[in-house]
Amino acid sequence: MFPELTGFLFPNDVHIHWSLMIVMYPYITGLVAGAFLVSSLYHVFGREEFKPLGRFALATALCFLAVAGLPLLNHLGRPERAINIVVTPNFTSAMAGFGILFASYFIILLFEVWFVFRIDIIDTAARSRGLKRWLFSVLALGVYDTTPESRAIDKRITRILAAIGIPMACLLHGYVGFLFGAVKANPWWSTPLMPVIFLFSAMVSGIALLIVLYQIAMKLKGMAIDRNAIAAMSRWLWLFMIMSLTMELLEIMMLAYESAEEWEVIGHLLTHQLSFSFISLQMVGGGLIPLILLGIVVLMDRYMDDRIRNTLSMVASLLLLLQVLSMRWNVVIGGQMFSKSMRGFREAYVPGMFEKEGILAAAAILFIPFVLLLLFEKVLPTFGHLDHGRRS
Repeated sequence: MFPELTGFLFPNDVHIHWSLMIVMYPYITGLVAGAFLVSSLYHVFGREEFKPLGRFALATALCFLAVAGLPLLNHLGRPERAINIVVTPNFTSAMAGFGILFASYFIILLFEVWFVFRIDIIDTAARSRGLKRWLFSVLALGVYDTTPESRAIDKRITRILAAIGIPMACLLHGYVGFLFGAVKANPWWSTPLMPVIFLFSAMVSGIALLIVLYQIAMKLKGMAIDRNAIAAMSRWLWLFMIMSLTMELLEIMMLAYESAEEWEVIGHLLTHQLSFSFISLQMVGGGLIPLILLGIVVLMDRYMDDRIRNTLSMVASLLLLLQVLSMRWNVVIGGQMFSKSMRGFREAYVPGMFEKEGILAAAAILFIPFVLLLLFEKVLPTFGHLDHGRRS
């Protein structure tokens, strides 16, 4: 059945070809980029307030990056052919360039994780027996030096790898915005601000994810929530949120000012077909409300009780995770809801529950990195070696 249509549409505009899976991919890579940034603030720049999160943020980035390609593979009709990007690369292709960038970043992240957790791997191998001892001996790669000199080398190499990884993480996610911005035939996508918006919103979602996961992990482990870490993440989250919302509003203003004909279509799209996801979720519920909550946390930090700070930052972070997901939805799906003739609209798009690219498939993919992170924490604890101070 055809969806309800308004106005004139070309036949190939009836269906949403880039579905929920294409929404999930930039959302997950954004979480990776934001988490990696928090890790790098400690490993590269030596920001001590992020020390309680340095290892955990790095593990989070790795676990989410490990599944980041699954939405794209699920979207492909023949996912087994994805290997052709590596086997027969076309270096003039934007997609091939993305594949090379993705693989390079994943390798760098793996090496950084190994150097950060190397001493833990050696200690676990020494304390274990049987299969577990063999497994961790393999992970140690035959390097068992735990002297202070070797630890100092580990830190220097970690710093170098993290420094290399920062621009690669930014490129990996900003590249998605570049691909959308390069589609000149679509005025909703074709804006020079699109890569910047994707990058800033990625930092927002990644930091918000860490605030939520860190507080949950500390409660489950019965450990203290480090107030300095929460305060620092809230400040950075507020800063990136302000920049992200500013870029999003500037994009709307540019479209309204420079593209009168296109703005009539896009304005109608945002206030009708996307009114709930754009106005209610992206701008108000996920934008204005967390902006106020984080403003209270940041500006009143000196006078605020720890429990209130943790609660406000948690609520704001959950809303921001929803806000960034809504933004991805509005860009990917919204850009396919009006005709190339600029004369008609598709009234609604609701992904099916049990479809190949439906809601359950998206939820399952998003659930996997949390399972991986739980397993990682079981094998190589990220918090046990730290002194978290007074319990809040």
